[in-house]
Formats: sequence, structure tokens, C-alpha cells
Amino acid sequence: MTQPEDLNERFILHESNEKQFSIAKALISGAIIFALGYGFGNSSLSAASITPILGKASVPKNVDLDQFWKVWSVLDQKFGGTSTSTPSQEKVWGAIKGLTNSYNDPYTVFLTPKEYKSFSQAVQGSFSGVGMEVGEKEGILTVISPLKGSPAEKAGFKAGDKILKIEGTSTENISEDEAVSLIRGKENTPVSITIFRESENIPRVITVIRKKIDIPVIEQHTVTDDVYYIRLNSFTQTSPEAFSSAAQSFKQSKASTLILDLRSNPGGYLEAAVDIASHFLKQGTVIVKEDYRNQSMDKTYRSKGYRTIPEQAKIIVLVDSGSASASEILAGALKEQGRATLVGRTTYGKGSVQEVVPISKDTALKITVARWLTPQDHSLMDGGIHPDIEVTLSTSTASNLSRTDIGTLKDPDVKRAIELIRTQK
Repeated sequence: MTQPEDLNERFILHESNEKQFSIAKALISGAIIFALGYGFGNSSLSAASITPILGKASVPKNVDLDQFWKVWSVLDQKFGGTSTSTPSQEKVWGAIKGLTNSYNDPYTVFLTPKEYKSFSQAVQGSFSGVGMEVGEKEGILTVISPLKGSPAEKAGFKAGDKILKIEGTSTENISEDEAVSLIRGKENTPVSITIFRESENIPRVITVIRKKIDIPVIEQHTVTDDVYYIRLNSFTQTSPEAFSSAAQSFKQSKASTLILDLRSNPGGYLEAAVDIASHFLKQGTVIVKEDYRNQSMDKTYRSKGYRTIPEQAKIIVLVDSGSASASEILAGALKEQGRATLVGRTTYGKGSVQEVVPISKDTALKITVARWLTPQDHSLMDGGIHPDIEVTLSTSTASNLSRTDIGTLKDPDVKRAIELIRTQK
């Protein structure tokens, strides 16, 4: 990977001595927060960057803070509830969280020291968790997808499970970052999670042992003589190199069709998505746009023109509700530029860009600053990316699909994709 300044890197942490150092390429999955322990921003995880505070904050005009201090005083004098006394600094953090919550954006959150430390460790990869992506769906913390081979998958979590409690703590009115902080913990320690599944009548508690999560970046094999399959599990720093190698294997296989599987892929680095799209698209072709309130800041990301994938090859991209952020950017670009047919189900719909601003040496604000647009100016937040060919999976079909069946002729999406290919010949 080249140096940060050459790749529009926007993820900078600041040490206590204000020395800046690069942590990661522009992250776009931060909005889907990972219970496996790394937050990619993001959540949502969307592009996340960490930038310094510029100047001192000033009190807004025409804002009366007397009410705030009166409430503080009354609570100090009269509160007689069962909870213990709250330290003054925690009261301030609670007030700030209330302020950020007033913007009604699940991805704009204040990070307390514990949360900020967890976030910073996540981007550096030093974490342990259960191996599932979670995100807010209709105001409820929801399992987007357990990762293949993860403790969460082995424990029985399924996409769509509603997370009601974590270690007995209700998930109502807590941010995704707070939920992730509760799920993460020391390796080999248990965490109990209460979920509700639509196919069941009552909630259930699942206890899972935290582990370090090793995510296989890519999987590939020949499905039939003329169909090659590549599954991309996430967009990491190593994904471009791994995909480049897989693309060469596809060329050498002499197969005429490539199935690119982005199902349950929560996203990752923006640069990785742009790099992989460049294997399919002509140089200069628009991949995604970054749309700011201040239009002078707008940016367009274009193909680097690798074009490793033969132009005559037929491309099928598999997507589902677990395909988010970078996955949606790649799928949207290939679809709208006429390079691929999308098969499966509508994607997650995560299309906002977050910036992370340190507030003190150990706290930070993660704030939505822009949104992602497809080449044809479709906002990813407007219902996600819709497939060209929809394949409806029943609960029984999904549950009967084992890990060894994924990407084979037993896989309903793969089967439908091959049927599509046959009819087009």
C-alpha cells in the first residue's frame, strides 16, 4: 500500500503530544458496527476520519444554559433513586450524548474514554469478539450477519435477529458503539445476548465465548467448467492484492462467467472498493461520489483502469441485506456502469460518511458529514441497492444452507445466477 497522502487517507489519530500518525485508509463500513470487535468507522461501520479540533469552542448565541445548570443542581440536591452517585465528568458525558442524540442520526455519537479506546483498538486490529456484524434497523439493534466460521455463527445467531439485551443490559436507547463495547471483551470470556427471532414466539438467550476473529479475505473455486466463483468477505488493506490474485485465477480458468459474492460483506476500506472496481471498469469511470453539504468539498472516485477481468466475461454479483457500505459501492458501480447483473436481495442501505473528531485526549465525536452517491446519483441510504434479479430465500432454505454449500449449486442464489447465464446464451 502506498503512503497515506497519496491515497486520500482520512483516518488520523492524534497522540497526546499532538503528533499525527496514520491508522487506516478511508473507512466506509463504520456505520455497521462489528460485534466481532472492529468498528470500521461504520458502523457505519462509511468513511471515517479523525481530525484535530480547530480553535476553541464558543458558546452559541441566543442559547440559555441556565436550565441545564438548574437541572444539574436539583439532581445533586434531590435525587433519591436507587443508583449510586454519578461522578461529575460522567454527567458531562451523558449531557453530550443527549446533545448528539438530538440530531436523530444513529451514526453521530459521542465516544467516552472507554468507547474511544475500544474504537481506536478496533481500527488497529487488537480486539476480540464474537464475529457478527450488527446495525440499527428500524430503531432496533439487529444482527446483520454472523461471519463465516465465527463463534457467533457456531452459537446459532442468524441475520435478522433482534438484539434485546447484552449481559442483561437493554439495548433500547443505547448507541451501536455502546452495544459493541458491551459485546467486546477479553478472549475466552463469555457474553450473553438476548435476541428475538421472528420465527419464534419468545426471546432467547445465547451465550457465546469471545475469540480473536480471523476473517478470510477471499474464497474462490470453480462452480462449473464455465463458471468461476469469488467470495469477498470484507474490504481490508489486503483485499486488493487478494482480489487481484483471484482475478488472475479466473482468467487462467478459462471460465466465461464470474460470480462475485458480496453477501453478508459489511464493507471496509474505500480504497479497497475503488481498487477492486478498477479490475472491471475502464480508467476514469465513476465508481462513487462523496456528497457534502458544502458542495465545494464534493469528491468523485474513479476507476484506475486495471481491467484484469476480460471485457467479454459475464459478471454476476450476489448481494443481500448484509451487503453494506463498500459492498454497496462496488455493486452499485458495476450495476450502473452496465458491467454486472445483481442477483439476490436488496442491500443494507448504509451510505453516510463519518468523520471522527477528538474532543479531548481520550474522548471523541463521530459525526456524519456527507453521503455516498452511486454513479447515477442514487443515495445508498435511499433503500440500498436493489438487485436486477431478486431471489427470495425462505427461512427454511436459509437455515438449511450449510457453510460448505455456500457458493455451490446447492446455493439458491448461485443456482439462480447460473440459470440466468444459461438463458442469456
